[in-house]
Amino acid sequence: MIERFFRSLKEECVWQHTFQTFEEARRIIRDWVTWYNQERPHQALGYRSPVQYRAQQVTQMA
Repeated sequence: MIERFFRSLKEECVWQHTFQTFEEARRIIRDWVTWYNQERPHQALGYRSPVQYRAQQVTQMA
């Protein structure tokens, strides 16, 4: 599973940018990781983002 994450990180983020500074790389990679973990649809969640999945779970519990 972690290999897939790093592959996606490299293909979708790192290889798409020419970073001028370490700080720029850190910011862009941090933003991508946030998107990946919160907004990207995940197959295991029925192609919903984690935020959508959690919202549905809360609604069903209420």
